[in-house]
Amino acid sequence: MPKALAWYRRLVTGAACLAVGAGGALLLLLWDLPLLAGVWAGLVLAAAVVLWFLAGGFQRSWGYAEAPAELYLTYGVLVRQLVVVPYGRMQVVDVTADLLEQALGIATVRVRTAASTADTRVVGLPLADAVQLRDRLAARSESFSTGL
Repeated sequence: MPKALAWYRRLVTGAACLAVGAGGALLLLLWDLPLLAGVWAGLVLAAAVVLWFLAGGFQRSWGYAEAPAELYLTYGVLVRQLVVVPYGRMQVVDVTADLLEQALGIATVRVRTAASTADTRVVGLPLADAVQLRDRLAARSESFSTGL
């Protein structure tokens, strides 16, 4: 997985921490609680630093493998998960990229199945790789179709 995924997570969590930190500190200042506003800002800054370093682990935790009959996905920093998606169960395979992902040159491949409500996705792929993966998965899902 490219390093752009780690930067994506850092920018998203940094923006969220900035909004929560500034908004909370402003409210506390309006309520005339400057000491509490400083404590709040410090806690949010500490959370931002922790999330900055966790972004690298998040990026390294994502992985996928294409087997002959199914797609394997693994992810998770604190709790590792392994998801197995049979090609015959795949209904929709698409590529998505929000504005920040587009700016970083990455995309997400989303796989939707008939029985699963979980969001199965491969994140942080370069756009060309994501399109190729989508095409391969779509072709395999048609060849393994269960006739539903």
